[in-house]
Amino acid sequence: MTIINESEVPEVAHPGRFMRWLANEDSLPAKNLSVCVIRVLPGETVRPAHSHPNSEELIYIITGTGKVMIEGEVGDVRTGSAILFEQGKVHMLRNTGDTEMKVICFFAPMTNLDNYKMFEDISFPE
Repeated sequence: MTIINESEVPEVAHPGRFMRWLANEDSLPAKNLSVCVIRVLPGETVRPAHSHPNSEELIYIITGTGKVMIEGEVGDVRTGSAILFEQGKVHMLRNTGDTEMKVICFFAPMTNLDNYKMFEDISFPE
C-alpha cells in the first residue's frame, strides 16, 4: 500500500520553514507530482525568493494567516486559501499571524529542492 503518515516523514529545517516531503523519491513514489507539508513560525518568511522552472506549485493554507508575494505583487492568505505559483514565477510566503502556519504544497510535474531557482537578492516587500 502507498499510505504514510506525516509524522513518519523526517522534518528538515530550511530558511523560514520546516519541511516534510510526503510524495517524492524518498517517500510515496508518485510519478507525476510531489507533495510537501511545511510549517512556518510566526514572523518567519520562506526564503530565499524562488521559482520552479520545471513545475507549477499549488499551496493550500491548512492553518494560519499571512501574505504571499508573486512576481512582486503581495496578497493576503488565511486558513483555506489556495494559491497557484505558475511555472517560473518568483514567489515567497510570510506568516504574519501569531500562530504557526501549516501549508501543503503540490508540485506538478514532480520537483525537489535541487530544481528550485533561488533569488537571494529579492526581499519580501514591506
